[in-house]
Amino acid sequence: MNAKRLLIFALAVIGSLALLVLITLALTPQSTNPAIEVATTFMNAAGNGDDATALPLLDDTLQTYVRDNCPNGSVSACVQSYIPPEWGGLIKAVFRRAAPDGPRAWNVDLIATYEKEKGFSGVCIYHRVEQLADGQWKVTGWAGFIWCGDPASRLMATNPDTPHRAP
Repeated sequence: MNAKRLLIFALAVIGSLALLVLITLALTPQSTNPAIEVATTFMNAAGNGDDATALPLLDDTLQTYVRDNCPNGSVSACVQSYIPPEWGGLIKAVFRRAAPDGPRAWNVDLIATYEKEKGFSGVCIYHRVEQLADGQWKVTGWAGFIWCGDPASRLMATNPDTPHRAP
């Protein structure tokens, strides 16, 4: 009788764990989400000075903004200008959270860390990513690049106090 109860208990635990894994997979955006992939690829490229990779990930309007408003027309120079020099260089930007905004757009929040012990609690970055008519996903706006504890880092997609908004 004890062996039967133990077997039932073990099956219930295994079933519960399997259900938990399935729920987690269903509710967590996958790294294969093209909007999230574009946002993280763009930020890591721009944050490390790789304009050749970063610039094509912007839509035409944001590319024009970069040419007209960023130092030397460089998207990397623009992004890097938001970060105080005492933070050092970007180590890595990773996915934090995202929310769809209609069928062809995502508001993507990233969290980044920098080399000189800054951002241990996170530097928050917002990207608006949209699917264009040709099917490509492009960054159409950004904001943030601030410590995640700053009130301006809340709801960056719509928060008028969030700095470094482009365009």
